[in-house]
Amino acid sequence: MHISYDVIVVGGGHAGCEAALASARMGMQTALLSMNLDTIAQMSCNPAIGGLAKGQLVREVDALGGEMGKVIDETAIQFRLLNASKGHAVRSPRAQADKKKYQFTMKKRLEEQYNLSLRQDSVEEIVVENRERLDLIGKSGTKYRSKAVIITTGTFLNGLIHIGNSQVHGGRSSEPSSDKLSAGLKDLGFELARLKTGTSPRLNGRKINYDILQEQEGDKQPTAFSFSTKNIQQPQVNCFITYTNKLTHEIIRSNLDRSPLYTGQIKAIGPRYCPSIEDKITRFPHKEQHQIFIEPEGLHTSEVYCNGISTSAPFDVQEAMVHSIKGLEETNITRYGYAIEYDYVPPTQIKPSLEAKNVENVFLAGQINGTSGYEEAAAQGIMAGINAVLKIRGSKPFVLDRSEAYIGVLIDDLVTKGTREPYRMFTSRAEYRLVLRHDNADRRLMKYGYKHGLISKKQWDELSVKEKIISETNKYLEYKKHGADSLIKLLRRPDMNFKTLLELDKELMNKNIPSSAQEQIEIEAKYKGYISRQNQQIEKFKRMENLMLPAQFHYDNIPGLRKEAQQKLDNLRPVSLGQASRISGVSPADISILMVYLLSKGKPDTRTVSGS
Repeated sequence: MHISYDVIVVGGGHAGCEAALASARMGMQTALLSMNLDTIAQMSCNPAIGGLAKGQLVREVDALGGEMGKVIDETAIQFRLLNASKGHAVRSPRAQADKKKYQFTMKKRLEEQYNLSLRQDSVEEIVVENRERLDLIGKSGTKYRSKAVIITTGTFLNGLIHIGNSQVHGGRSSEPSSDKLSAGLKDLGFELARLKTGTSPRLNGRKINYDILQEQEGDKQPTAFSFSTKNIQQPQVNCFITYTNKLTHEIIRSNLDRSPLYTGQIKAIGPRYCPSIEDKITRFPHKEQHQIFIEPEGLHTSEVYCNGISTSAPFDVQEAMVHSIKGLEETNITRYGYAIEYDYVPPTQIKPSLEAKNVENVFLAGQINGTSGYEEAAAQGIMAGINAVLKIRGSKPFVLDRSEAYIGVLIDDLVTKGTREPYRMFTSRAEYRLVLRHDNADRRLMKYGYKHGLISKKQWDELSVKEKIISETNKYLEYKKHGADSLIKLLRRPDMNFKTLLELDKELMNKNIPSSAQEQIEIEAKYKGYISRQNQQIEKFKRMENLMLPAQFHYDNIPGLRKEAQQKLDNLRPVSLGQASRISGVSPADISILMVYLLSKGKPDTRTVSGS
């Protein structure tokens, strides 16, 4: 049987959901193929969205017209703004999800989306017929024909699950791996490598002694993820905190010879910033305790996620470890933790548009590119979906640069530097984080979502009204005085905020300025000098980014360019001088030689794909 679509998305995780929705909403006949339609948008690890820097990614996905922010706002059972006591540049929203409600709500969005079909099948082979046609062969025997394919396979490529000395092929607990597709990608010329990740045991919450645990409340006034969310309606619950102890550590240490991480059974590299409890005990031998978050998995289940003790230890060791922890002595494990090794495509093999360099019209998004986390996956998913449609239309790719979005930082890091360990986004990775705040993602990126048909006219008009209010209010604050100083000068004082300003000026109070506009005005007033300096840095950055390098440039012909630089540049094929400057092994001297060479051959190409 043959079935044709414009775009086919392989995989129904967080990347696949955003990719499929973006493609369908941009008018393409789209299919999402999943090995199991019941696990679409499943939270395989912790039941939460957002966190440090990840919250920024979710808000950016929302500003582009994605769905993750809307769904978590509808299904979250605890909201917290992280780093609320610190500067605005490092504040990030996070929400605990009702795990199953999140999953089913996202699935319903997909099922109701016009132009989108969901099909349960496992892709085993990709056949490149010509530049405009790709065939996918399903396990069912069905041949799916498309103009573009987006591969979002998560941890399923040749997945291998480890618990103690037990090894089971699988892409997730109780689900089969995708081994034939992994082999098919090799046949298409992709280099594959291995990564490892893991998850914590789940516990019976009814048998946890919460009375002796530290209670962690959510925010009284939740920070929503979506700019379209007007209020939070879900009931909110508390999480709890406990700690490992000396006995816990002794149990783990005495059984390291049975841990696949230390027996050589697991050979792949795991996440540096989210280590297993075995890693924590070994790497920090003098630390007497490690924090554990007890996180409910939903309003209609007593099962809880034990965040902080990711493990692949044998069953009996996991039991002893859990029962040694304060408050968990009488509980039972409902699901054991495990580690999983899987294939990924080192991301220097893809373009900034997320299209593969070696196979036209094939796009990769999510953990297949070496990332970790639902949020990083969703960000790549929406970008891959947009770019697959633009490729079919013959339009320029849509690329966000590092000065425009955390999404730009994420993708640039992947395609320029690659990764040999699961990549996780942090605020420290974004050199322009003061202007890439979670609170202004709509002002930065909604214009692109509107341009590509993913943001409605109503949303765009609301943003336009907000911008007008901000502009007019700033003008008012500049000229209106209170005593000797203008209101804007008063607002810049450390002890002053917009609410206090309203109390000083009745005319300003009568303007009924929305809180979202008040927030932007106050932040920009207080950080004006810093933002101005960062904007100057961004201008210098953009000049480098706009010096485009020809796709077929011969780096070995450039006199004085070091051999290592020639090889790195020839292998990675950077699209701009700016991207070339961020490649490991390419020095500032190499960039100077490259710039001089470009100028000597005539005016460099200053076209840009950023934001196109």
